[in-house]
This record gives sequence, structure tokens and C-alpha cells, in this order.
Amino acid sequence: MNTIIVSAGVIIEKGAVLLSRRKKGTHLADRWEFPGGKVEAGEDPRAALVRELDEELGIQVVVGDIADVTFHRYEDAGKAVLLLFFFAMRRPGSPEPRAVDVAEVKWAGAGDLDPAEFPPADVAILEKVRRLVV
Repeated sequence: MNTIIVSAGVIIEKGAVLLSRRKKGTHLADRWEFPGGKVEAGEDPRAALVRELDEELGIQVVVGDIADVTFHRYEDAGKAVLLLFFFAMRRPGSPEPRAVDVAEVKWAGAGDLDPAEFPPADVAILEKVRRLVV
């Protein structure tokens, strides 16, 4: 089973966290997630997050401290994911997030963080994020 390293951003503004929805035709399609993506071979995970958020949401960010780390096996897809969650913030002048290479984006409150709507690997951080978006 192949292990993929993924960087994801926890971006909180005005009491809401930024989420993106996975595109149809992808593994875990239509699930909400913390935006980010795969870390390329030899790439710094923070640099990967900056790149992915620009490519997928059209935003520029500063990546901060690690928020959480989780490991999950997706037996159905024959892969495992080491997921690195980083706190991040949009750079001054960065545009509003938009769905460039994702199905949809939204700013979510604590009540929108239903574990049933997220990939299993993201569920572990939901409670921590819920406490931050009061």
C-alpha cells in the first residue's frame, strides 16, 4: 500500500473555516475537506500547501504552525495518507477563495463540521477546529 503525504490548510477568518468540496470522479467525491493536496517528492510540505491553495482556490497564503497530524488507510483505494494540517492565513491582498480546481468552496461555522460529510482522515481534527470557530 502506497503512502501519500498531504498538506492541508486550516484557514480561519471571522469565526469561519475555509473548506473545499472534492470534485466528482475523484476518490471521496463530494466530501468537504480542509483544502490542500499532495506533497510532491522532495517538496517541503509548507511549500506544497502554498502551491496547492494557489492552484485549487486561487489564494496566496502564509503557512504557520502544524495544527494536527493524522494517518489513515483507505483500503478501498489501496492507499494510505499521512495528513499534515497547518494553520494558514491569507496574505494581504489575496483574492477571495474560488473553486478553481475543486467542486466548491465555503466558509463554514462550527455547526457545518459534520463528520459524515468529511473524508475519514479529516475527522480527527474537526473537534479542534470546532472550538476555534465559535
